[in-house]
Amino acid sequence: MGYGVLCGLAAGAFWGMIFVMPKWLAAFSPVELALGRYLAYGLITLLLLAPRLPGLLRRLTRAECRVLLRHALAGNIVYYLLLSTGVQLAGVAAASLIIGLLPLSVTLLGRRDHGSLPLRQLAWPLSLVVAGIVCINVDVFTHARAAGAQAWPMAALGMLCATGALLCWTWYAVDNARFLKRNPHFSGAEWSGLYGIATGAVAVVLGLAACAAGWAGGPDSDGAVRDWLHFWSVVTVVALGASVIGNQLWNVTSRRVPVTLSGQLLLFETLFGLLYGYLYQQRTPRLLETAAIVLLIAGVAGSVWRHAAGSAGEHRQGQAQDERIGSGAASVAILAPRLEHHHGDGVGQVQAAVVRAHRQADALGRREALAQGHRQAAGLGTEHEHVARLEAALRER
Repeated sequence: MGYGVLCGLAAGAFWGMIFVMPKWLAAFSPVELALGRYLAYGLITLLLLAPRLPGLLRRLTRAECRVLLRHALAGNIVYYLLLSTGVQLAGVAAASLIIGLLPLSVTLLGRRDHGSLPLRQLAWPLSLVVAGIVCINVDVFTHARAAGAQAWPMAALGMLCATGALLCWTWYAVDNARFLKRNPHFSGAEWSGLYGIATGAVAVVLGLAACAAGWAGGPDSDGAVRDWLHFWSVVTVVALGASVIGNQLWNVTSRRVPVTLSGQLLLFETLFGLLYGYLYQQRTPRLLETAAIVLLIAGVAGSVWRHAAGSAGEHRQGQAQDERIGSGAASVAILAPRLEHHHGDGVGQVQAAVVRAHRQADALGRREALAQGHRQAAGLGTEHEHVARLEAALRER
């Protein structure tokens, strides 16, 4: 699990780049930024996967193609467009307040997944995370008053868009993690590459539609010439770092850690975004910002510790189950030959069921294998009950 946490941290470091990209490209609209970034993402992944692409495409099923399409829309394009619109209409403060709930929303949506801890065990880490999010947003609201306020209808529409972005990425994060754990035949790199190609294809279609509808115009109304070479240089760097490398690292995280933990690892994106913002603005964090950073790091560290403790407990429990299964199988193996001619095929069926459960423990997981062994021995009782019966028969003998 530690490797998965490190990959999540590195993914957050690359994803933090998207917060400063609008500052670098202030002359371009959010539609142009989104479509340019994801078009570059698709082209880069197409080049990287070109030697293996025919084989990967042959392995794809129609259902997996639909997964790629919905992930490309929800996790990339629609999410970024909604977020950008929310920032423009409601302001950075309101949009950041809503998007700052992303770690909590992912944790809540994935709370029933395998390996996830009950929310009561995550109460203190989540409380620290909430306190950190509150500190960040109080600071943002306090220092954003001078920027003015939008009319209420426009601000409400912006907040609705930001809420839609929150829901999009929450669903994508949980659904992607579940898919990767159910489908180990695709490596993290392969699925990230296919995801990038799908996103690029969708960006091409939406880009053509945006140009036809006139949505891709820049913010300048005086017809000033914009630096497109600078534009493509920046979006290519961001696409390579935040999309290609960052998404591949996140796929590794999604496979190796529970959803309740991966949701809180998304906070690293916020922390690195703040760091890059400080470097861009050439200033140090304010008091509330410093408090938020400390609280967020403490919350994530506490969650990692709780999950590590839970994993160790499950490992010990699994070892005890293996020992019980092995003990039952060994007992039947010793006693069965002595009574086989007295009790027919029943002993052999019990022995086979127990041994099968023992052999399947590693392949299917301890709990699943034990349950399957019990089902196979249905009508005959558990292995320990039959050992007791065999011992009683020996005493009668």
